[in-house]
Amino acid sequence: MANPGCTKFEQCKQTLSVGEEDYKYYNLPSLNDPRYDRLPYSIRVLLESAVRNCDNFYIKENDVEKILDWSQNQKLGVEVPFKPSRVILQDFTGVPAVVDFAAMRDAVKRLGGDPEKINPVCPSDLVIDHSVQVDVTRSLCSNLKNSPNPGGGRAKVTVDGCPTCVEMCYRLPIYDTLCPFHHLPSDCASALEANQAIEFERNKERFLFLKWGAKALKNMLIIPPGSGIVHQVNLEYLARVVFNTDSLLYPDSLVGTDSHTTMINGLGVIGWGVGGIEAEAVMLGQPISMVLPKVVGYKLVGQMNQLATSTDVVLTITKHLRQVGVVGKFVEFYGPGVAQLSIADRATIANMCPEYGATIGFFPVDVNSLQYLRQTGRDESKIRLIEAYLKANGLFRDFTNEAQDPEFSEVFTLDLSTVKSCVSGPKRPHDKVVVTEMKEDFQKCLDNKVGFKGFNIPKDKQATKASFAFDGKDYSLTHGDVVIAAITSCTNTSNPSVMLGAGILAKKAVEAGLSVNPYIKTSLSPGSGVVTHYLQDSGVIPYLEQLGFFIVGYGCMTCIGNSGPLDESVSGAIEGGDLVVCGVLSGNRNFEGRIHPLTRANYLASPPLVIAYAIAGTVAIDFEKEPLGQNSEGKDIFLRDIWPTRDEIQEVERKYVIPAMFKEVYAKIQEGNERWNKLDAPESQLYPWDVKSTYVKSPPFFETMEKDLPTVKGVTKARPLLFLGDSVTTDHISPAGSIARNSPAARYLSGKGLVPREFNSYGSRRGNDAIMARGTFANIRLLNKFIGKASPRTIHIPSGETMDVFDASDRYRQEGTSLIIIAGKDYGSGSSRDWAAKGPWMQGIRAVIAETYERIHRSNLVGMGIIPLQFLPEQGAASLGLTGREVYDIELPAVIKPGQKATVKVDGGKSFEVIVRFDTDVELTYFQHGGILNYMIRHIIKS
Repeated sequence: MANPGCTKFEQCKQTLSVGEEDYKYYNLPSLNDPRYDRLPYSIRVLLESAVRNCDNFYIKENDVEKILDWSQNQKLGVEVPFKPSRVILQDFTGVPAVVDFAAMRDAVKRLGGDPEKINPVCPSDLVIDHSVQVDVTRSLCSNLKNSPNPGGGRAKVTVDGCPTCVEMCYRLPIYDTLCPFHHLPSDCASALEANQAIEFERNKERFLFLKWGAKALKNMLIIPPGSGIVHQVNLEYLARVVFNTDSLLYPDSLVGTDSHTTMINGLGVIGWGVGGIEAEAVMLGQPISMVLPKVVGYKLVGQMNQLATSTDVVLTITKHLRQVGVVGKFVEFYGPGVAQLSIADRATIANMCPEYGATIGFFPVDVNSLQYLRQTGRDESKIRLIEAYLKANGLFRDFTNEAQDPEFSEVFTLDLSTVKSCVSGPKRPHDKVVVTEMKEDFQKCLDNKVGFKGFNIPKDKQATKASFAFDGKDYSLTHGDVVIAAITSCTNTSNPSVMLGAGILAKKAVEAGLSVNPYIKTSLSPGSGVVTHYLQDSGVIPYLEQLGFFIVGYGCMTCIGNSGPLDESVSGAIEGGDLVVCGVLSGNRNFEGRIHPLTRANYLASPPLVIAYAIAGTVAIDFEKEPLGQNSEGKDIFLRDIWPTRDEIQEVERKYVIPAMFKEVYAKIQEGNERWNKLDAPESQLYPWDVKSTYVKSPPFFETMEKDLPTVKGVTKARPLLFLGDSVTTDHISPAGSIARNSPAARYLSGKGLVPREFNSYGSRRGNDAIMARGTFANIRLLNKFIGKASPRTIHIPSGETMDVFDASDRYRQEGTSLIIIAGKDYGSGSSRDWAAKGPWMQGIRAVIAETYERIHRSNLVGMGIIPLQFLPEQGAASLGLTGREVYDIELPAVIKPGQKATVKVDGGKSFEVIVRFDTDVELTYFQHGGILNYMIRHIIKS
């Protein structure tokens, strides 16, 4: 809190009495500055943090003035610090963070410091939700034929089961003898139980390591696996809205190691995704250095029509904001239409903020926010405290009162009544397609050249059909057929309206005699146990199950690529026919190669539409003109016949989504389950690394680090490892999905004695640098101009040999050649993924030259000591005549300043200028130390 080094704002520290208790808080209106009332509400939160944490060292009095003068400074690229109240992590990014903490402890001890000083300073929550996969689904034993039992062999087939779901005989060892759906005695395991059993067998080493971190690192809470999706748990349980620390009140705010951390803005809590490297610095007490953002006001008016969903709204907003351009900006929602949206609806919109490119999509706290806190079982006395504090500090909003509307950088408006049912795809989340135009749009995608909206399928191949047998019956697949249908992701599973809408639609579909083809991999992965509660109590679970949507686990699952294997017969048909088949999911990302290697087209849709397309079996359908199927009497059943209205859904929601559910689920969330509690983790302050482990390995980041600063040098005689185009995502750079059997990572694991069924995913192995370095640029959809087609390979120059990217980087390393990457626009878009920076560092990348960068990824490059260079406006590799086969020299200025230019020389006498994208003095400091963590180690040793 306020440091003796700064006393200017101590007069703002005042008393707030709530009930019989007195609290302290920094009263911003007492600054008596007329500029405060015109600030966007999101900027007011930044201001409060600066006032409260002002110490004239990290945060100076002048920083407060910069924020107060936001109206002018937003246009100038002014740098300000921000100290979030907490940090949130998921296990894919959390494991490497804890690995870094363990490695930093080792480094501090080696350099003569106290390793126990390496601890989170601010509260840090880690939710284990990214490890579970859809290995088993539906209720048939045949699901297991492609999913190995890591426990060894098959258990005996059970005879007796839950009388409500007698076919659930998954033949896996289980601990819980109750059917998790119906709470009746059962000796057989559900898909949920089976997937959790497999999850623990695969990830035992990782989970042991995380449990060590929970014990050894202070101020860190770890939520065990099987509890829910990180952002939904954050929304329903972890969010404080207002902190009360030793009777000092201040706004809840956070950064997270997942780009969809932004979901919490729907509840009025400022939060956004950062790289794991930057998050670790915040955990260690450092402020974030950021450019004071422009704030786009997005005005919502009107009311949603009876057939629209919040998913339709967010996909509409995503496309609109992508078109107008909000990258690097805050978006703040206002207007009377906001008051019509539930917090779950707002959270859905805030969740997809990375897809429309903004830093946050913020909804200030209002009466609906308080009602949501009550609905989710928060203590009433805390809710009264939250309301009193926010009103006293001018942070409470009435969206129907135009007098409260602040100043914005620019304003856009959406009339909610104009929103139509839609999906997005087939390769990007902002490529919205109105459902009535879906059939026509998919046909155009087949015709178009290969690109974000094209597959270039020749006309004579578009009618190709591939036959196959599944469970004793004959089927065929063609272009546009659905093979994965997943109700997944916190984007939608946190929203009772769309989840219950899916359940009601399923009920009507079953009653109308409709069904889903059994070869379609259907799944339902709720974001928390609360979802299961209200789906059960409302009576829709049996109908969802009858259509194949069994609960398969509590985690991100299909949305992050943990979709598990398709049946071999289905896979064979797809590959044999070279088919563009589809995944339909209620997620937030559909980048090529992310959902499943064989689903070249993937569409984001609301949960009800996921079921609708699963029933139809194809996306090449016009729901207005074509039926979903026929009932037993041969009558056509159209989507409109079974689609629920918002009034229908809200009636069920009011009855079944109640506070008692949330209290029951979250009262025991920290207790874990039997598998977690049986893990016997080490007790030592330094982690005892197991050299045989293929999951957790001490990284080489600090092995050669010394106490003194290294000399900053340019890059000489470098070769481009890759020559890339536009929109290269972090999934392309560092995939999270399955490890291909012919990849460098697979060869490494095979050399350690593992067989393919034990490989697991890249995301689960982020604690092992040897695997992640080999997985860097291993996405089969990577389009490298050296190769000319999608492939995780490159050309070694000057030999001309084509090889896997890692193998090429290793050859260059042996030759002593420095490496760079040349890229186009939006380099590093997608999930915040620290290994998308660590992996290139491991491969010897010294600099990246791109036309533009995604915000988080550029920051991560700096955090690893990689130089982010940007072509001048209107320039790029093509306009400069670069082929990528040249030798490059990058000359850095003797005194580097943020945003200045540098010269790049290539052999043959050509040279060009680039912008050095160290955007702040703090980023420049990190680079000079060789990276942000190196800086922190030196800082802690000196202190």
